[in-house]
Amino acid sequence: MIRVVSWNIARRQEPWRELARMARRDEADVALLQEAGSPPGELAHLLPREDDVFWSRHLYDRWCLVAGLSGRVRVERFREVPPISYLGEGDVGVSGIGTIAAARVVPHENEEEAFVAVSMYARWMKPHPSTRSSWVGASDVSAHRIISDLSAFVGHTDPSKHRVLAAGDLNMFYGATGHSLSLPERERTVWARMEALGLEFLGPQAPGGRQAASPPPDVPADTRNVPTHYPPGRSPAEADRQLDYAFASRGFHERVRVRALNDVDEWGASDHCRLLIEVDTG
Repeated sequence: MIRVVSWNIARRQEPWRELARMARRDEADVALLQEAGSPPGELAHLLPREDDVFWSRHLYDRWCLVAGLSGRVRVERFREVPPISYLGEGDVGVSGIGTIAAARVVPHENEEEAFVAVSMYARWMKPHPSTRSSWVGASDVSAHRIISDLSAFVGHTDPSKHRVLAAGDLNMFYGATGHSLSLPERERTVWARMEALGLEFLGPQAPGGRQAASPPPDVPADTRNVPTHYPPGRSPAEADRQLDYAFASRGFHERVRVRALNDVDEWGASDHCRLLIEVDTG
């Protein structure tokens, strides 16, 4: 069993130490991070070299990262390059700065069970100034770029030939029906494109996490969403919004389980909770 943690750590330092503690307790092997920032000095070895990306990390400070946490796996990071037509064996094309990081995760005990792991962060993107729009932005713009980049790992019409795990913060409200939270018609196209690529939606959904006492507006009363984020001025106990999700290749997804570590006493040191993803490697 390989344990993967997906977590938006909001550029904070303490989550890095929490991940290190999880690794020491044999609770985590790989981290898929969003808004990673830089780790504290004693954990600087978890940050890839500057030449692993084609853009400067000084240009954008909320990048994604795939980090190996245990000796049970080998993490072979793909170098981020512009989305050119012909990628090198060790490259991944990235359409939006800071939106994805990808790596091949190889279990030492069974290398044939290797899979591609992708950390996703759908950044808010403001409309062009010419629109004169008052919108703060929309995350589906970044999400569609992420999906286009993910599609490079899909090379067959049969999804079972792929072993891709993708997780992270999409800044979207699954199942939303109204516009007070999001742009639901546009966001539904994100889930539709994931399905078309053969990537199954894994949630997490209840019972894979604590549900909110009261769901946010414009989400059906029978939603199975589990809160993974709380806004400024609130606490984990008041969290009611799910923004973090996981997907896996159809067929491979049957060996993947995901749940939100969103109980108040297990939330962690970020405004997002952790997703714990367990991959059965036989």
